[in-house]
Amino acid sequence: MEEKNNLKEIAKLFLKIGIIGFGGPAVHIAMMQDEVVVKKKWLTEQHFLDLIGATNLIPGPNSTEMAIHIGHEKAGWKGLIVAGFCFIFPAVIITLFFAWLYKEYGEIPEIKPFLYGIKPAIIAIVLSAIFPLAKKSLKTIQLGIIGAIVLLLSLINYNEIILMFGAGIIAVFLYYLKQNTNKNINAFIPLTLFQVSNNNLISATNLNLFLIFLKIGAILYGSGYVLFAFLDAELVSTGLLTRTQLIDAIAVGQFTPGPVFSSVTFIGYQINGFSGAIISTIAIFLPSFVFVALLNPLVKKMRSSTLFSIFLDAVNVASIAIIFSICLEMGKETIIDWRTIIIALLSIIITFNYKKINSAFIVLGGSLTGYLLTLI
Repeated sequence: MEEKNNLKEIAKLFLKIGIIGFGGPAVHIAMMQDEVVVKKKWLTEQHFLDLIGATNLIPGPNSTEMAIHIGHEKAGWKGLIVAGFCFIFPAVIITLFFAWLYKEYGEIPEIKPFLYGIKPAIIAIVLSAIFPLAKKSLKTIQLGIIGAIVLLLSLINYNEIILMFGAGIIAVFLYYLKQNTNKNINAFIPLTLFQVSNNNLISATNLNLFLIFLKIGAILYGSGYVLFAFLDAELVSTGLLTRTQLIDAIAVGQFTPGPVFSSVTFIGYQINGFSGAIISTIAIFLPSFVFVALLNPLVKKMRSSTLFSIFLDAVNVASIAIIFSICLEMGKETIIDWRTIIIALLSIIITFNYKKINSAFIVLGGSLTGYLLTLI
């Protein structure tokens, strides 16, 4: 009975985040932190931080993998499946609808006035979520310096994976300098990256779509822009998709809630209809479920090891610095006039002073305010 209730709670939570989670991985993780650490207390701040750090070290969509991790923590492998499915499902359904409209009518509905106010509001949600995590992660002056360096390098567009692994390795190295002992270091071997190659013989079949997106899901680190580059190489270069269709697919993934990887649902539909959409979606998300199932049991063991604990602390600080960097970049792109400044300030005041207000109301309030202010 308890397991059934846990699964219902997981489903309810991640369906909600999947429906209102506009703005990308940083926003999704902020919403999860608010729900599972602050409100529901399923996880401690430290363990949530550890999961963020661990998730950033494996390929795949970070927020989806965080949802899967949380589901596993709450209700084992069943929770893992339910959390991942419920988080992805709303985005897939919404994207399928846009894919159908696009194929039937050749255009995407105009929703920019409503997105105008969402983006400044979600920056406030992210900042309010990472503030307590940042305080928790900055355990020493050394970690503070590492975080500041990562933030600076992230702002000048250094690769996120290099920054996180680099932060962890430097922290371990400094520890060994301090200890000045000859202990053996257990090797930390990241998941192997395989080279993506083009296959000019690819045809528009579901099997080939499955193999293409399974490969991308298994090796892709980084943001939606990295996904764009992979898809361009695999689909546009081989003639399966036009570049215009690809740009529109990425746009749909950006302005719909949930993971940006739902762009693949749109692409699959354009290439091979409904079955192509479903096959493509399953393929790109499948590796995330497998990676998290393998990684999750190791996170607590990593924390109990001195070396891995030092490595993980540095990765956690680097992860928070990168999220803050993303906020700054989002701010530059979205807070561009007096209207967006007002929405951002109001959202920050509300999120920092009224923590019990559901983030869904902040998102909806930002959207409605943005729409009303565009009428002025």
